[in-house]
Amino acid sequence: MTEFGSKELITIGVLARASGLTPSALRFYDDCGLLVPARVDGATGYRYYRESQCARAVMIRQLRGIGVPLEVISEILAGDAERATRLLDAHVLELRRRAEEAAVVAGTIKDTIGDTATGQTALSAATLAAAIDQVRSAAARTGEIPVLAGVLVEASAGSLTLTATDRYRLSTRTMAIGRSAADWSLVVDAGDLAAIGSWLREAEEVTVAPAAGALVVVADGSERRCRTIDDSFPDYRAMLASLAPVRTRVLVIRDRLLDMTEGYDGTILCSADATELALSRADGRTARLPVTLTGPGITLAFAAPTLSPAIRAALGPEIMLDIAAPDLPVLIRSATDGDLTTLVMPTAQPNSTGHKA
Repeated sequence: MTEFGSKELITIGVLARASGLTPSALRFYDDCGLLVPARVDGATGYRYYRESQCARAVMIRQLRGIGVPLEVISEILAGDAERATRLLDAHVLELRRRAEEAAVVAGTIKDTIGDTATGQTALSAATLAAAIDQVRSAAARTGEIPVLAGVLVEASAGSLTLTATDRYRLSTRTMAIGRSAADWSLVVDAGDLAAIGSWLREAEEVTVAPAAGALVVVADGSERRCRTIDDSFPDYRAMLASLAPVRTRVLVIRDRLLDMTEGYDGTILCSADATELALSRADGRTARLPVTLTGPGITLAFAAPTLSPAIRAALGPEIMLDIAAPDLPVLIRSATDGDLTTLVMPTAQPNSTGHKA
């Protein structure tokens, strides 16, 4: 019997049934380096595992089941029991904090569900303020194309969506709301929305409704009117639907990537391989960030002023970069929350002299 004899190994299907993971999940964890097969058939690509790997597979399933990030799982499984305990304790504390926040939001939603009497759309004022901050930075800062200086606000049964784009970046966020009497949409001046941010953060619940030439926002008995832009907003849904297939996905810690972009106005060269994302700036600053990569390695460049707001607005500690090609829009999403989606257009890559190619 050889080292990889059939009696010593089990198929991916057997491991899937024994561990509670799907075959696709096992293939993903192979790509991530968390659970590497004992053997891969060179002709068919089929994966084979040792029976002893079942315990590790079960632990990965349990950790992902409670939302532990992939990078932290890798550290927990590294074999240092004391560090693993500290990481698990820290994760449980974060879960408790998020559960308390969720309870507050859920209470607000329950209070508004079924409210169709006035035709207004009701939601948490803090949630709306956060969504405005996340989306409005993608609006154009000049009046070259007036409608792009606005934020598209769309209400439908059960959701309120805010979308903005300046042609180089697109951000869209959807929030749960109480039902309104009718669907409606307006393009609202991004500057007017920004101006009501501090007012919203002091309120508890807010209602929004369309009016002639304005979006009417009411909170705690007072009212604000945000001007509208009378023009057709680009069909962003068609844009998202027409994106090229993702070839490379990079999972990276959000704050570490943000640190390299904040306050910098030049180009950042990004090279991702199986283990890290190497970043370099024209001013000489570099960084190497640990990543989880799915697909082939890739190199692309971003204008920091375009990339930084997209990272800053992202939700959660980890973000995913879905990349089709170095010259096509990159989809930036939270690894744990699908409410906010941002598209960022890469820029030309600088050559060895620091000039753009």
